[in-house]
Amino acid sequence: MRLHHVGIAVVDLEEAKARYRLLGFTPVAEGEVAAQGVRVAMLRGEGETLLELLAPTGPTTPVGRFLERRGPGLHHLAFATPGIEAELARLKAEGARLVDETPRPGFGGHRVAFLHPSSGLGVLWELVEE
Repeated sequence: MRLHHVGIAVVDLEEAKARYRLLGFTPVAEGEVAAQGVRVAMLRGEGETLLELLAPTGPTTPVGRFLERRGPGLHHLAFATPGIEAELARLKAEGARLVDETPRPGFGGHRVAFLHPSSGLGVLWELVEE
């Protein structure tokens, strides 16, 4: 699997975009995943490097609760897979703890699924179907 993107929880999406522009990252897509209560800005750096900035639409959303508990910073690592159902089944069979038993709609029209941080040594993992 290859790294698809790094997800970063932020309080202010505009401020975060400005900060990452200092490092040469440019916004390539923006939008909202209403079902998750999050506004998203995808930024591209050199080559294939993608950062996904995540700002909550409210304090009781998953990212809102994350920011309340941990503050801004690394939210998840996302890995690309061509077959998300097969990958979820394989990981579950290997003992991984799934947050999502089945894929859900994610940003940019991708199907995604999350694995519990206990499976990622304290880091939330996201599978992104390409």
